[in-house]
Amino acid sequence: MATDPNQDDAAFAAYGAALADAVDQVLVDWVVRCVVGRCTDAGVPVTDVVRTQAAAAGEECRTQLVPDLRDLLARDLDEQRGTPLGLLRDAARFPTQVLALLGVPHVRRDEFDERADPDDVYALAPAAFADVDESLTGPGIAWGAAKAHVHMARHRK
Repeated sequence: MATDPNQDDAAFAAYGAALADAVDQVLVDWVVRCVVGRCTDAGVPVTDVVRTQAAAAGEECRTQLVPDLRDLLARDLDEQRGTPLGLLRDAARFPTQVLALLGVPHVRRDEFDERADPDDVYALAPAAFADVDESLTGPGIAWGAAKAHVHMARHRK
């Protein structure tokens, strides 16, 4: 990162845009993988209809989440409420809806997970960017490091 605050802010914004672009590229496939994986685990046949429903849910997820993600990441650091990973965790509702419509049984979760996220009945909410797609690891780390740098530069006492 640069040492000039204006350059730091510009770099932070660029890392945010790169992360949003990367998420945009993998979101539909993630939803499809979630649905196919849980169906397979439960012994539910993965038909063309299931794949079509999953892909439609993935497109809906992408259409709704990516603009919110871009908006979040375009904001000044001190105006950002929430995190990109938090938005991705909320996106688990899209494959969850498909799985519920298919009658896929809920997965067994521990008590902490049930309390922490009672709606994540299929344990799909990502704990890290790599849980969505390995390709998000680099952009996620770069964005996080840039955020930490800008925060420390602004709020160092």
